[in-house]
Amino acid sequence: MTPHLHQHSHHCEHEHPELQSKYSQAFAKFNLHLHDEIVQEETKKIIDNHFEENKTTDVMEFLLGTIEITSLKVTDNEDSILQLVEKINHFTNDNPALPHPAGICVYPRFVSIVSNSLEADDMEISTVCGGFPSAQTFPEIKTIETALAIKDGATEIDTVMPVGFFLAEDYDTVYNEIDEIKLSCGQETPLKVILEVGALQTAVNVKKAAILAIYSGADYIKTSTGKIEPGATPAAVYVMCETIKEYYNLTGTRIGIKIAGGVRTTDDAIKYYTIVKEVLGMEWLDKNLFRIGASGLANNLLSDICGKKINLF
Repeated sequence: MTPHLHQHSHHCEHEHPELQSKYSQAFAKFNLHLHDEIVQEETKKIIDNHFEENKTTDVMEFLLGTIEITSLKVTDNEDSILQLVEKINHFTNDNPALPHPAGICVYPRFVSIVSNSLEADDMEISTVCGGFPSAQTFPEIKTIETALAIKDGATEIDTVMPVGFFLAEDYDTVYNEIDEIKLSCGQETPLKVILEVGALQTAVNVKKAAILAIYSGADYIKTSTGKIEPGATPAAVYVMCETIKEYYNLTGTRIGIKIAGGVRTTDDAIKYYTIVKEVLGMEWLDKNLFRIGASGLANNLLSDICGKKINLF
């Protein structure tokens, strides 16, 4: 992809029939014959049939190890983020028998604080770049913000798909913006693309957005920002898993999934675990392919694992 192609992306698709055909060809490789009611039924069936077998301490401990402890509040400041990192440091030092969280997710301006104070070696430092949570800023700012965050120590980047352009079927702009951000990440830094499923509304839209994100360079697809309702839903996660599975069957490449937005209880997390396990299989039950972005969930999982109320994070 040539640099700065996004400058021309406002042209209508009929002015670029070759670009439109590129997206049509990509979509044609996937099953887009989806009906929302059937998706809901299939998702419910998986949860009804398999939820109980996954309600075990082993699964809860695995889920604890997939969490990205997240603080994306308007009230965040250097002290509050430092306190959060200290809690994570204490937890990892005091509980060697338990898996520690997969990572921490903060705003870009706090990456350097996390990078300088996080003690756990194998925890990722994720940050939200590209005009989070709306993605409504200049493409140049998106790439600069990404580069600065990585320079400060971010090891993973979460960015929001420009949903308005997607809904307007301006796939060229969507592709180019994500592609440019991935170029800023390079191959070393994984890119998670947030679909904002609550704004997409239909299973077909979720599927198309997932396909477009993956072809644009996403290493993970992520449900939601947590800033609009609904956030993650089992049906959306089912569709995203199906997309990842079809893409793997086409290419042999495994794309990760991150579930965020309203995942609070242990039961919530086990439902999503169940969907990932049944649709994608055991190979995706790995923190390098399966993440949950949450804050309160860690306390609830710890409470259920330890059999007593824990309010650490």
